[in-house]
Amino acid sequence: MPNKRRQDFLIPLLTVLTDAVAFEASFLFSYWLRFLSSFTQLIPVPYGIPPLMEYINSSLVVIPIWLLLFHSRGLYRPRRASSFSDEFFAIVRIIIMGMLVVMAGAFFYRAFSYSRVVFGIIGVTTVVFVSVGRFAIMKFEQWWYSKGYDLKRVIIVGTSNAANRVFQSLTSHRSLGYEALGYCSMNGSTEDAMPHIPCLGSMSSVPDLIKSHNIDVVLIALNEEEHSNLHNLVRDCQGLNVEMMMVPDILELMTSLVQIKHIEGIPFLGIKSPALSTWNSIIKRTFDLVLASSILFIASPFLLIIAILIKLDSKGPIIYFQERIGLNGEVFRVIKFRSMRTDAEHATGPVWSKKHDSRATRIGKILRRLSLDELPQLINVIKGDMSVVGPRPERQHFVEQFKKEVPRYLERHRVRTGMTGWAQVNGLRGNASITERTKYDIYYIENWSLTFDLKIIFKTIHAVLFGNDAY
Repeated sequence: MPNKRRQDFLIPLLTVLTDAVAFEASFLFSYWLRFLSSFTQLIPVPYGIPPLMEYINSSLVVIPIWLLLFHSRGLYRPRRASSFSDEFFAIVRIIIMGMLVVMAGAFFYRAFSYSRVVFGIIGVTTVVFVSVGRFAIMKFEQWWYSKGYDLKRVIIVGTSNAANRVFQSLTSHRSLGYEALGYCSMNGSTEDAMPHIPCLGSMSSVPDLIKSHNIDVVLIALNEEEHSNLHNLVRDCQGLNVEMMMVPDILELMTSLVQIKHIEGIPFLGIKSPALSTWNSIIKRTFDLVLASSILFIASPFLLIIAILIKLDSKGPIIYFQERIGLNGEVFRVIKFRSMRTDAEHATGPVWSKKHDSRATRIGKILRRLSLDELPQLINVIKGDMSVVGPRPERQHFVEQFKKEVPRYLERHRVRTGMTGWAQVNGLRGNASITERTKYDIYYIENWSLTFDLKIIFKTIHAVLFGNDAY
């Protein structure tokens, strides 16, 4: 078997060096800003300018601590499929933790009195400098992989819809850092397999393929009825230095939060919990109100311009109201900028939008491409009909259809529907599989946090600016 390539060495090394430089730069910049810049006119320096070397020496103690904290949280692994938003909140938490260690050390160190203002500035500038450095490394990493360097060789086991989607994602986004060679079906047959994708053999041939093709990662995406073969696959691959990952299916999502609880000594198996606790509901609602009100206030001149353009482009109302199903299955009227002709569904009845939809107006095509037609839904958020982040609301016609066809579809209504969601930022927009959307929506509901919402918002901004799946 050929030797394994030395993957995942360059990027972590560059990340460590960039972080170290960012940490030191934050100390030096904070010292300059506090003692040597015009900032001193705002907050005077009453006891004179302290020696720079005292702060440099302290940085030499603090930097290794921060590097160790970053390493302990796995922030020096190659990102590959991760996004910047996946790291940002972890960076903030660890830097705050490091600052607490620094301030505690400064309190007990009596030989020199450090400025508390400098520590405050260091905390902020470190987040900024580290984030900028890591964003630059992330872009370099994506370029590095897109040129074919250090790609991890992948085979996919299974012929499910998820397996096909995984293959298409890896081959169309080489900057993720993976090279998908093909797939293995249960018995090596290609009859119900995936078209235009190389079949490498059966599941039993996976160990030999790992050796002969120098495989780094085995991605498993089996249908539910094939799960009984998973144990044999893992057993046959014992002793092979390969990473194995499995795409979860609906069954696993259903059991992801199983807990054992005791009431008066009687054990109960908890298989479903409230979507949001009372306090989490209050936090999410407060966040929605503040964010929606702020955006609506700032963007109001821009919304007026859009309204004028819609009126000039075609006859009909500027605003479009449509009944959708929201929290607890209740009906509400969603507010959108009109992007289609007024008679768009006169002949067809309710239908989904499609790419190059002839029903869209000229300005409507632009609005839908940039998702600007959704901006009036900020009013729905303020009214409490919707949230900024959550499963996208559907019309009653489609809800009645999907609840019969898609397992757990109605679970989406356990929280307020949203202007954007976890499914949408993962490319499941337009005519994407409603079954796949539902999986992502349920995952969001069962794993909600304010940090998760912020991550989705950042990814939404990126998708709106650079994506091409909105229509």
